[in-house]
Amino acid sequence: MFELDCSIRLDRFQNKNLQGLKVNNKEKIWQVVHQIPKGKVASYGQVAKMADLPGYARYVGYVLKNLPEDSKLPWFRVVNSQGKISFPIGTRQHLAQKSRLEEEGIVFVSGKFSMKMYQW
Repeated sequence: MFELDCSIRLDRFQNKNLQGLKVNNKEKIWQVVHQIPKGKVASYGQVAKMADLPGYARYVGYVLKNLPEDSKLPWFRVVNSQGKISFPIGTRQHLAQKSRLEEEGIVFVSGKFSMKMYQW
């Protein structure tokens, strides 16, 4: 259902940058994620807004989910708005994201962290 919803609304993803060159919406998301500083996080919705794609938080998740395995993009700094990791608890992806965030100084308490403290 999500993929169908995205395909219906793809016309919104045909934006141009100031120089008149077409900018791929995936690239816009990648550019925002690349800017998230070490030790900070951004929510999926925050990344969508900053990429000029308000209301497309799920699309941000879809784009990050489909990154190449060897990507250097700090995808792990993108979390849900409640200060939680979106992967199911205990999965390989959840443990990897939590570990990388902790390496950057983000402190988890009962599976959550303070968005007020760590949000970019």
